[in-house]
Amino acid sequence: MARTEPGFQGQDRSRPPMESNPPDSTGPMHVPFGHIVANEKWRGSQLAQGMQGKIKLVFEDGLTPVDFYLSSKSCILYITEAELVAGNGYRKRLVRVRNSNKLQGIVVVEKTQMSEQYFPAVQKFTVLDLGMVLLPVASQMEASCLIIQLVQEQTREPSKNPFLRKKRALVSEPALLRSVQQIPGVGKVKAPLLLQRFPSIQQLSNASLRELEAVVGPAAAQRIHAFFSQPR
Repeated sequence: MARTEPGFQGQDRSRPPMESNPPDSTGPMHVPFGHIVANEKWRGSQLAQGMQGKIKLVFEDGLTPVDFYLSSKSCILYITEAELVAGNGYRKRLVRVRNSNKLQGIVVVEKTQMSEQYFPAVQKFTVLDLGMVLLPVASQMEASCLIIQLVQEQTREPSKNPFLRKKRALVSEPALLRSVQQIPGVGKVKAPLLLQRFPSIQQLSNASLRELEAVVGPAAAQRIHAFFSQPR
């Protein structure tokens, strides 16, 4: 039976037919072109409100571990500030999607003043251990803009969406640059220099202290080398 979603100012928000998924499923979901299928838990949130009126949003129950489906095969896994501070509970969700052959997950993480100290751990686990794309945001409103952008890029031409066109083992270039910028001692200036010399996370993580010093100097090299030397 069709369901009308509130908050779309007179638009008919009747829900298109969906393929049913069992609860706690990582299988594909039928997503109408240009829509986002959202986990019911996000209804009424700042994140959902930021997307309403700009994208066609449909809420569904039983989407665990996925938060948002951008298409039938691509999804968003969202880690809130509270989840990041609470510990490693988010890891199980990421691993389940990473191990699925049917879904490509993008991990969006709230990096705030409160959660900043926990960010290196989630970055290392997501990018290095799982080989997934990680995108930090400062707030749910920023995240809503990012998700809308991803859907719009996909709507124009899915094959050219830089976040979705490459499979897991290869981190897309924009996400790779942003991830390297978040490494202690790097930032926006040194990240492009490092990627010119070490074009992948694997090469960067295997670089010797001397090799890093030649690119970014001894102080930054020490911090980068220490970051990759930490136990995972």
